[in-house]
This record gives sequence, structure tokens and C-alpha cells, in this order.
Amino acid sequence: MSLQQASQSRVFVELVPWADRGRENNVVSGGESLPGLHRPVSSAQTQTATREVHVSGTADVSASPDRAQVAVLVSSTKEAAAEAKRSVCRRLDYITQSLQQQGLQAENVTVTKDFRRVENAYHMEAEVCITFTEFGKMQNICNFLIEKLDSSVVISQPQFYHTPGSVENLRRKACLVAVENAWRKAQEVCNLVGQTLGKPLLIKEEETKEWEGQIDDLQSSRLSSSLTVQQKIKSATIYAASKVFITFEVKGKEKKRKNL
Repeated sequence: MSLQQASQSRVFVELVPWADRGRENNVVSGGESLPGLHRPVSSAQTQTATREVHVSGTADVSASPDRAQVAVLVSSTKEAAAEAKRSVCRRLDYITQSLQQQGLQAENVTVTKDFRRVENAYHMEAEVCITFTEFGKMQNICNFLIEKLDSSVVISQPQFYHTPGSVENLRRKACLVAVENAWRKAQEVCNLVGQTLGKPLLIKEEETKEWEGQIDDLQSSRLSSSLTVQQKIKSATIYAASKVFITFEVKGKEKKRKNL
């Protein structure tokens, strides 16, 4: 899974005592509002008031498909039923043995068979569905089967997809990266103004977004020819974005005590 960090977050800072937040709209006699008029805050209130830094952070992350499925089709039509079965089973055994030699687990290989009468002949068809986690191995096996079995087998184009839960994991990763970005920005702001970043007071995910594939350079490819393997992987890649808002407590710099 690759991570793409979003553009820099917008940072808003307020380093005034919380007790003084309403100073801009104090009402005096006559019902008039004087923006510049406020009551002085006592020293005790200033010491206990909470100061905050407000940070908005975003992040974009992506995940390529982690599975691919390929179907290998073997068929034969003969006047004798036994001949049709023998022809298909011989090639089917060769395919399954080749897959085992390449280290594919049995749970990733599914075989279905169909036998029927077609006019004055017998037709048998077998389909081998193979699930791959390594795309390089997938290409090597498909090339090997085409080379050895030639036109006696039909191999489908790979179908790329994501396992259940991968989308949810990507959403979670986007949120965590956005929070990390916001925290880092808040830390830098506090260092810049000579303050110490405290604990988070509020963490809110304001916006999430998900989409699949990038189609900027794929339209012409679809019109001219089939997509390449890399283009298929790109089109099946999923993306997630997250925007968070965090309020942190701000503390003053601790003074170092001199040893007597």
C-alpha cells in the first residue's frame, strides 16, 4: 500500500485566554455593542484559562489491488464420450500439476467440469479459476501454459480486485495520516511561537472521500486496444481522502529551575 501525503494543512492559532473569548461583543448600557470594550481578566483567571491551537489537516492514500483471478478454459468435442473426457482430463491434469509445482495452494484453485451432448457428439468443458496474490507469478504461469498448450486452452484476461476489508483499512489509514499531519503542523506552530503543544481536546473527521482508478490516460487505450496489465492495476487502484479538525491544548514553556 502506498501513501500519498496531501498538501499542507491550514492552521489557525489562538493564544488568548479562553475566559476572554467573548470580549469582542460585550454589551453595554443602551444595548450597544462595543467591539473594543472588554472587562479585564484577573490574574487567577489568566493562569487557569485554557489556551488552544486549532488545526485542519488532510491526507490522500491509495491501495493497489491485492488479488487477481484468471480463468483457464479447456474443452473437447468428440464422437465418443470417453475420448472427449480423456482429451480434457489429460490437459487438466497437466495444468493442475504445473500450478502445484509453481507453489500455488489448493484453496486458490477451483476446477469446474461440464459434460453434455451436442448434436451427434459429446462435448466436455473444464474451467480452472486461479486466484493470485503475486502478479509477477501470474504472468509467468499464464505465459507458460500458453507456450506448452498453445491453442488447446483459452486463458482469460486477469481480473484485479481487493479483498474484503481492504477499503475499510484504507479509510482508517487516511484518517490516521490526516491526524498525524495535523499534529505535526500544530507542533511546528507551537515551537515557532515559543509554546508547548499539549493534549488534544477535540478530534473530528470532517470529510471523507473514496474513488477508484485514474482514467486520465485510459480512454484512448480502451478505444484502440485492450488494457495492459499495468493499466488494469491502475484502474483497479482505490483512493481515499480524509479531512480532520483538531483542537490542542497549548502550554507555556516550562522554565528550568536553577539548582541551588
